[in-house]
Amino acid sequence: MSLKIYRGDLTKSETDAIVNAANSSLLGGGGVDGAIHRAAGPELVQECRELHGCKTGQAKITKGYKLKAKHVIHTVGPVYSEDRAELCREQLTSCYKNSLELSKQNNCKSVAFPLISAGIYGYPKYEAIDVAIEVLKQYESEMDLSLVLFDVEACDIAQNNYPELWQN
Repeated sequence: MSLKIYRGDLTKSETDAIVNAANSSLLGGGGVDGAIHRAAGPELVQECRELHGCKTGQAKITKGYKLKAKHVIHTVGPVYSEDRAELCREQLTSCYKNSLELSKQNNCKSVAFPLISAGIYGYPKYEAIDVAIEVLKQYESEMDLSLVLFDVEACDIAQNNYPELWQN
């Protein structure tokens, strides 16, 4: 099993599951969430309606529909605030752990993650990468894990701080 970081398009991941950095409604939005919903097709939002939303730090699973991934694991990251930095870190850690536990429960052997909460939710990218890697390393012996980054800043941070995990 393995852990790697690379720059790419999460929606093209050929894994058992991809993780969606969703909003609490699970009905689509901007960024990664919107891209996943567009790529999966309208059936995804129909199934998400039946889930009745998701709380911050929790995770729920759906089919992948038109995606290459068999499943989409939806998790809601925290909106970052310096005043609540410790709580935000706990919630972000829960996003990764709950997504991984749900992956295990559904026999997923490969899972690709975005950098949760580091876009419009404002989590500092450096810290968000650290949280992601800290949790993913705890599960790398059990499944193949990927942190799929999109923006140049996050890629630079990951390459500089985790060169041993970086894949070109």
